[in-house]
Amino acid sequence: MSETAEQPVFSIEKLYVKDLSLEVPNAPQIYLERETPQISVQLRTEGNAVDNGVFEVKLTVTVTAKMGEEKTVFLVEVAQAGIFQIRNVPQEDLEPIMMIGCANILFPYAREAVSDAVARAGFQPVILAPVNFEALFQQNRQQAAQEPAADTPIQ
Repeated sequence: MSETAEQPVFSIEKLYVKDLSLEVPNAPQIYLERETPQISVQLRTEGNAVDNGVFEVKLTVTVTAKMGEEKTVFLVEVAQAGIFQIRNVPQEDLEPIMMIGCANILFPYAREAVSDAVARAGFQPVILAPVNFEALFQQNRQQAAQEPAADTPIQ
């Protein structure tokens, strides 16, 4: 075997929006409100093998804006995905590469899709703050170690 056959390979094959949903359940009355809504953000990252050495990683971002406890201003969910070629890496490195490295690549695209969708709905764009996917990954690993019976997706 040649040396190049054993070199780790990482490449982006395709980046795409897999799913995008926007809801403004209280329109048109909600546009008359002057109160600033409370924004909550949830993140979830999933990775699946598509082929030998080829993986789809999906970063789902859910942004909910509410006034008080009851009134939803808008809800946006974007599933930003990518197909990545990842070869010749140790099995134990595969999950961190997908959950940290690939998520870091997908996040700016998801952030743009969220901002664009919110603006198109007639609201001030929501600009998501940067995310430390390494810290999230470590946090989820620690939670999984404490709750071995629970099968929770990495968020």
